[in-house]
Amino acid sequence: MIEHVGGAVIPTGFDVPVEPLRRAAHYTGEPGCIAEARSFAAHFVGRLRTEWCARIDERAQEEVLLVVSELVTNADRHSNGPYILELEGTDASVTVCVYDSSAALPRRFPRDPERVGRHGLEIVHVLATRVTVERVPVGKRVSAVVGLTSA
Repeated sequence: MIEHVGGAVIPTGFDVPVEPLRRAAHYTGEPGCIAEARSFAAHFVGRLRTEWCARIDERAQEEVLLVVSELVTNADRHSNGPYILELEGTDASVTVCVYDSSAALPRRFPRDPERVGRHGLEIVHVLATRVTVERVPVGKRVSAVVGLTSA
């Protein structure tokens, strides 16, 4: 934005908004993909620290990695094909999106400490500030926004 004061031009900030950092990776579902996705996400968080000067503590980083693990694991187990991990971040949050080929929407089960397994989406809902699930032409997209600031 530029202000004009008494004929002088005074810059007051950036005229162009800063774009979030975005990266995506494609996985085949072969053994090791979940670990690769976590590594990809850890590298992404490191880039947020350096390129956005984001203050991301250990807990926030682990929350992002856990959300990535849970969403990628669900895609790996419940789709019949490859899946895509897409990350978008700023100094305030990271959005984790996973696209897979299954049109079946994930189910969130009620809390049950006695149940073995099927806690992934429950964990994601606890860690994320927003979770969305939607069908896309080739299957579905599950997105979770994880805040990076301490509560």
